[in-house]
Amino acid sequence: MPRRPIHVTDADGTPLRAALRDLRARSGTPVEFPADVLAEAEQAAARPRLPAHDATDLPLFTIDPPDSRDLDQAMYLARREAGGFRVHYAIADVTAFVRPGQALDAEAHRRVMTLYYPDRRVPLHPDVLGEGAASLLPDHTRPALLWRLDLDADGRVERADVRRALVRSRAKLDCAAVQQAIDSGAAEEPLCLLREVGLRREELERARGGISLDVPEQRIVRHGNHYALEYRAPLPADGWNAQISLMTGMAAAELMLRAGTGILRTLPPAPEPAVDRLRRVARALGVNWPENMPYAVVVRALDPAHTQHAAFLQECTALLRGAGYRVFDRERPAAHPAPADRAALTHAALAAPYAHCTAPLRRLVDRYTGELCLAAAAGADPPEWVRAALDALPGEMETGARRAAQVERECVDLVEAALLRDRIGQVFDAYVVDVEEERPTAGTVHLYEPAVVGHVEGDLDGPPLLLGHRMRVRVIEADPGRDKVWFAPA
Repeated sequence: MPRRPIHVTDADGTPLRAALRDLRARSGTPVEFPADVLAEAEQAAARPRLPAHDATDLPLFTIDPPDSRDLDQAMYLARREAGGFRVHYAIADVTAFVRPGQALDAEAHRRVMTLYYPDRRVPLHPDVLGEGAASLLPDHTRPALLWRLDLDADGRVERADVRRALVRSRAKLDCAAVQQAIDSGAAEEPLCLLREVGLRREELERARGGISLDVPEQRIVRHGNHYALEYRAPLPADGWNAQISLMTGMAAAELMLRAGTGILRTLPPAPEPAVDRLRRVARALGVNWPENMPYAVVVRALDPAHTQHAAFLQECTALLRGAGYRVFDRERPAAHPAPADRAALTHAALAAPYAHCTAPLRRLVDRYTGELCLAAAAGADPPEWVRAALDALPGEMETGARRAAQVERECVDLVEAALLRDRIGQVFDAYVVDVEEERPTAGTVHLYEPAVVGHVEGDLDGPPLLLGHRMRVRVIEADPGRDKVWFAPA
């Protein structure tokens, strides 16, 4: 399920910032690293294990938000003389710094993934690594897992290889700058090829029946004594950048499937009741969804800059529930039978097998996937420490994902309460997105403007809520850190 990114742009000391700090304390979020972990990280940063292969001549570049320093990926795109494209994609080599069984490794297994709060991130690794020695920062030589993906003229992967290498990024770019350079005609060929390859990969995704959700980023901005909610719609360059990562994840899945040992990110098809519910929400929001039109076609026609389309995209994430990780190992058939049914290994949203492998600075499983892919590409057995960890990884990642989802839900509650705390008693137009089974006069509504989701509760003997229907609601409660947003029928 894609993260619902929300950022706070106000200064320290405001009620919302204080509430976010209290939330981290209450939830037991491990903000600080133990002393032994920090000491080991300092030592590892000073003495990483460096590969023999030197690929620092590749003029790689990164594309990340302007304030990011935990840079997992760098790329370089070129045309092949025989036709088609070659994509070099470097992934931070965390194994060069983190040794299995030691303090850093144990702490990473405890944290599982980076947690994102609206005002800060709580990282998987100490910043001396995650934002320093392991990060693919520009003008620094770094160890990396270097993928080479050869594509045909339509963007299909003909050959994929990965090896350890030293790399050196030349530039740190962001999507806005990339988009501007491409639109203005000032972009150099590698950026122009990002657009060309990205568009071809998007077309292949459409042909497979896959879909990528362009969920808008929300920003809550303080204006004097009031808060306002702003959307930042994804740019085309965001999608092209994402396609390179998705392509690598699919190539990783194929490598591991051929080798017989791996761990895939899977997602079952959306259940029909969830699709029916989304259809009713679409009608309430005025989103055109003809009866025989597939869900993926509807989503691709949406404009994330349009308020009601943005709200509908948020609701679409409900169809991505049920994602998990699937381990397979032909060397241990009793424990991990290799499924004969390829559908069981498919990620339904991508309509293809897929693996998490491009964000090892922020997600635990990617370090293990990278090692499995290196072994598969070399025709070698996976390291024993990797194979020994496979059984526990799905459960660890599930625990980490639940924690991240809980953080997200609570942060959204805080942000929305901050937005409406000075608007108690005001009336808003809304639509019903959920109805409680045992009490049909209570449920959840999504405001048209601003894009806030909250609980609504009517009288026990009042009219029942109808899923997808419009209604007017009055703000009853909204206090960051104390009360979630609650509404009553107006």
